[in-house]
Amino acid sequence: MLTRIKTFFRRMRGFDFKRLWMLVTETAEESGRNRLALLIDMVWCAVFYGTGYLDYRVFGFAWVRDRAKRRTFMTMNHNLQLVRNVNDKAYDAIFSDKARFNERFARFIGRKWIDLRNSDYPEFEAFIRDRKFIFAKVTDGFGGVGVERICVSQFDNKKDLYDSLLEKRQFIIEERIPQHPEMDRLCPTSINTLRITTVLAKGTAHVMYVLVRMGNGTKAVDNISSGGMYCRVSEDGVIRVPAFCDKTGKCYETHPSTGTELIGFQIPYFKEAVEMVKHAALVVPQIRYVGWDAAITPDGPVLIEGNTIPGYDMCQNYYHQGDNHIGILPKFQEIFGENLSNFS
Repeated sequence: MLTRIKTFFRRMRGFDFKRLWMLVTETAEESGRNRLALLIDMVWCAVFYGTGYLDYRVFGFAWVRDRAKRRTFMTMNHNLQLVRNVNDKAYDAIFSDKARFNERFARFIGRKWIDLRNSDYPEFEAFIRDRKFIFAKVTDGFGGVGVERICVSQFDNKKDLYDSLLEKRQFIIEERIPQHPEMDRLCPTSINTLRITTVLAKGTAHVMYVLVRMGNGTKAVDNISSGGMYCRVSEDGVIRVPAFCDKTGKCYETHPSTGTELIGFQIPYFKEAVEMVKHAALVVPQIRYVGWDAAITPDGPVLIEGNTIPGYDMCQNYYHQGDNHIGILPKFQEIFGENLSNFS
């Protein structure tokens, strides 16, 4: 409890009170509850459950008011403590440096790439020759930051492109991942990825949840921070819930740009993607909790990256919880045989 109180006051120092009140107002309008009552409940949940006001919104605590059910939700405190307990920081760089990740997980990434830190201009020019598009990435970016899709033909002087990439520290150059035609139906302007989160317990990789993320039709990435959408995927690889967009705060049963029906959509090569990340989870056993990003190509799944601080909020979105409105914490407790609520 003392830790939760300290966390609450630490968060208070960084609160955006204007945004908080906007969130309270929006939630009050949707739920029909009084704004002051909601604000008091948010503070109560922050102290007793460790939830931030954004968690309160995502978890649907305006509607999920049963205390026993609220205790089933994994919070940021749980998530970070789990990371500290099961992931050895000495091995973080394998995942945070994209070059090291591509090298260690080479058999899973399914694409050619070069590192400009180790490649001169002739090697770069040879790599982009006959390629219409390339992807340039900073070595340590996350959330789509520092990732750029480049149309090679737009640069008459390839040396200028090379120099520009060096200046922007976009050292990792990869060929474009071909996307499965079915995944193109979700959104053809972006690579629409699966987030498959695993934990390694007693040498066995367990899948905790699977999300599919898709672009909004205007950008080359599917990241939520860039306006993309996401939804849970059932264990058989079928979408059975609407996609949620943080930017609009709305749910979509059909993609707003492509018009593709999302409910009932079958992810191709889903079982193969799950098996792939289970094998990948054994490569660096010192990192036991990973959120894997996988793309689906016409020939099967490939890995894009692994995240050593997986998200805990999107997988507990109110609109994806089902009728029981239970969080994901009990699933982690079952796997580890520990009471994760003691980690907060």
